[in-house]
Amino acid sequence: MIPPFTGHCLCKAVTYRCEAEPIWQGHCHCASCRRATASPFTSFFGMRDGSWRWTGLRPTAFNSSPGVLRCFCPVCGTPMSYQSTRWPGETHFYAATLDDPWAYRPTGHSNYSERMPWIHLSDGLPVK
Repeated sequence: MIPPFTGHCLCKAVTYRCEAEPIWQGHCHCASCRRATASPFTSFFGMRDGSWRWTGLRPTAFNSSPGVLRCFCPVCGTPMSYQSTRWPGETHFYAATLDDPWAYRPTGHSNYSERMPWIHLSDGLPVK
């Protein structure tokens, strides 16, 4: 993804702008992400803190587990970002919130052992 790039929630109240390239892009299959998004897996891109900013309404934050902060739109409920003490200095954004989601290029799957048994992917990306 070529900076700057932007994204927003369903109702467009919460918006963000990124001023640098993502440090990674990938799909997560963990149970926590599945529950947070009501989907079989979710797609993220990671940004270094300081290289992005909220430009609209600030999202609401929820501590979904120890050391994990998930942000979502307080108006429409769209999940917007994920932060964890496991990855200090990073914020992970949901790729589906991008204004241009076609620019997203995942490079792998994480927590693949937790994938839903009825998901059969053949994208050739590495799994871990």
